[in-house]
Amino acid sequence: MTLEPGSAEIVQLAWARRLGFDDGAFAAAAGERLTRADESARSVQFVRLFGNSALVGPQWALDAAAGLADEELAQHVTLLTITRGHGGHGLGAAALFFADDLPLQQPSEELTVSHGNPEAIELETFCPPDDVNEVGLAGLEHRFTVMHVQDGRRTPVACGAYGEWEGLLAHMGVLVAPEWRRRGLGKLAASIAAHEALAAGLTLQWRSEVSNKGSLALARSLGFSAGGIQTSVLLG
Repeated sequence: MTLEPGSAEIVQLAWARRLGFDDGAFAAAAGERLTRADESARSVQFVRLFGNSALVGPQWALDAAAGLADEELAQHVTLLTITRGHGGHGLGAAALFFADDLPLQQPSEELTVSHGNPEAIELETFCPPDDVNEVGLAGLEHRFTVMHVQDGRRTPVACGAYGEWEGLLAHMGVLVAPEWRRRGLGKLAASIAAHEALAAGLTLQWRSEVSNKGSLALARSLGFSAGGIQTSVLLG
């Protein structure tokens, strides 16, 4: 599915605020890279959205990146090289996907969906730490957990969730218990959360580590459109 032009503007507005720029910064940049020096920054962040880019970090990092093309800065290894003398490590590169409408996924059977926090926390205990950290359910305040009910026992098997960014974007996350994967539950949980967010008037955002083939495939199968990349390193 394709994004409405106004939705791309909403995405850029949310990111401009998130990165500390003026509201109209991306629109006014006209293809020039936005930069903002932040000497207290604990990370260096490069973001490219719909053909416009931004770099935020200490001034020494901006200086080191000045002669580099966007395509180079989108590579995690480039940011690691720039920040090597300042302890640059971790985070990596993530593809950004967006949607302002999605097809509704219909469950094949009746579902029990919990909006509670304990169920999402219990689900995390079934999953590998790397998956838990990447999805970050704890930071996504709206959670919709699909429960498996058998013999009166309720077990969380998948959770679709979103957190609000700047009152404009729904930043999505999906976590599925390993033994319940490849059954369409991630797609279903994501669809439930996505349609709740759309009903709240938000534009959807999906972020996938570039090496996470499962997450990338899920975003595309749901109907999200590729819109950019975020590359980051932690400092010190």
